[in-house]
Amino acid sequence: MTVIRRRFSKAGFSPRRRALLTLVVLALLAVAWMGWIGAAGLSGISTRDMDWDGDGQVSSQEVAQSYYAVVADKTTEGNRTCTRLRWRGSGKEIRVQCRTELHPDAAE
Repeated sequence: MTVIRRRFSKAGFSPRRRALLTLVVLALLAVAWMGWIGAAGLSGISTRDMDWDGDGQVSSQEVAQSYYAVVADKTTEGNRTCTRLRWRGSGKEIRVQCRTELHPDAAE
């Protein structure tokens, strides 16, 4: 009977797998950082509402800014939910979006 020995080396990952693992870890760290700062791009704001300079056109630069430069703070008072959009660096407010949501349980 032949004994088959597996060879376990210290370098368990090939360079390609290491690169892929590094990219996945970096992507997860980036998403965690954006969630921690409250990035507007992750808050559910639609792309058409990302016109930060108010010129009527949404550029790719403005979409990118929603992930690193614009913060969305959500507040709820009763059935009214407001999202305050502001610049992360200066804290200057861009705009406030409010919506009133009717809940069927609250109507009774």
